[in-house]
Amino acid sequence: MRRLPKKAEQLVNKAREACILAVEIYNKPGISFRSGGFIVLMIIAWTSLFHAIFEKNKLKYYYKDNNNKRLYQKVDGDYKAWEISKCLSEYYKTENNAIKQNLEFLIGLRNKIEHRFMPKLDNQIFGECQANLINFEEILIKEFGVRYALNESLVFALQFSKLRTTGQNEASRKIQSAEYQLVDEYIREFKQRLPEPILQSMDYCFRVFLIPKIANRSKNSDASVEFVQYDPNKPEEMQQYEKFVALIKEKQVPVLNPGLLKPKDVANKVSKTLGINFSHNNHHSKCWKYYNVRPPIKDNNPAKTDTKYCQYDAAHNDYLYTEEWVKLLITELSDENKRFEILNSQ
Repeated sequence: MRRLPKKAEQLVNKAREACILAVEIYNKPGISFRSGGFIVLMIIAWTSLFHAIFEKNKLKYYYKDNNNKRLYQKVDGDYKAWEISKCLSEYYKTENNAIKQNLEFLIGLRNKIEHRFMPKLDNQIFGECQANLINFEEILIKEFGVRYALNESLVFALQFSKLRTTGQNEASRKIQSAEYQLVDEYIREFKQRLPEPILQSMDYCFRVFLIPKIANRSKNSDASVEFVQYDPNKPEEMQQYEKFVALIKEKQVPVLNPGLLKPKDVANKVSKTLGINFSHNNHHSKCWKYYNVRPPIKDNNPAKTDTKYCQYDAAHNDYLYTEEWVKLLITELSDENKRFEILNSQ
C-alpha cells in the first residue's frame, strides 16, 4: 500500500490511540463509568477513522457554507468536519448492515449518556461493545492494511468473579432506577426494530461461549482461553455448548413477560410525554375499551386480545400492554378533539 498522506496518517494514529484508550478504560478495575467511557472514546476513534478514510480518498468531509456552496463552514478558524452520524451515512450510503446498525446503536447510547448519569449496563451491552471493537479493527485493516492492526496490542480482561449475580445487578439497577429506565427503554426499542438477520449477526452483537479448556499435558503452551464463536447455522453444535455452559454457570432466574407494561406504567408514560393527567384506572380503561384491544372484565374468553397492543397474563389473571400500545395512545391523544372523544366515551 502506498504511503498515506500526512494528515491521513495522523488521523489513523488518533483513531488507534482512542480505541486503545477505550479498551483500557473498559478493562480498568474500579471504574464505574466503564461502558460509558468505552462508548465515548470509541465514537472518537470511529470518527477519526472515517476522516482518515475520506482524507485518503481525497473526499472533502466538511460542511459547506449555507450562503456560498463553494466555501466551507468554519468554527473558531477550523473547517467544520462531519460528525460521526454523517460520516457513517457517507461511508455506507444506503447500505444497511449489522456493522452500521451496531455503530448507530452506540451513537444513540452515547447521546443518552452525555446528558445523564450512565447506569451500569456492562452486562447488557457487552456483546455490542465487543462487536464494535472487532468491527473497528476489521475496517481499519481493510482500509489501511495489517500494519495498523491493533490485535497484538490488546489482551483479555481479567475478572475477579465468574459471573455477576442477579442480586448484584438488581441492586445496581435500583440505585439508578430512574436513569436506568430511560436508557434501558432506548436499548429495547432499538433492538425491537432491527431485522432478525442483523440482530443475530456477530457484527452487531458478539456472542461466544467461554468454557474451561482442559490441557492434555500440564506443560502445554497453547492458549489458556479459547473462544467458541456462536454460529446460528450450526444449531446442534451450539446446543451442545449451551448444555455444557449450563453445567458451570450460576443459575439465572428467567424474566417473565419482558418488555410488557402494567396499566400504571402505560399511564405514567402517556402522562409524562403529553403533560396531561392520565389515570390508569379511569382514562386507560376507557382507551382499551374504545380500541377494543382486550375483552371486558369477567369475559368467558379473557385471552382474546389484540396481541400487538395487549396480552393476557393467565398466571396473574390480568393484562399487560406493549410499547406499541403506548405509541398509539400518545399519537391519538395528542389530538385534543380525539382525546376528548375517547376520554369521555362510556
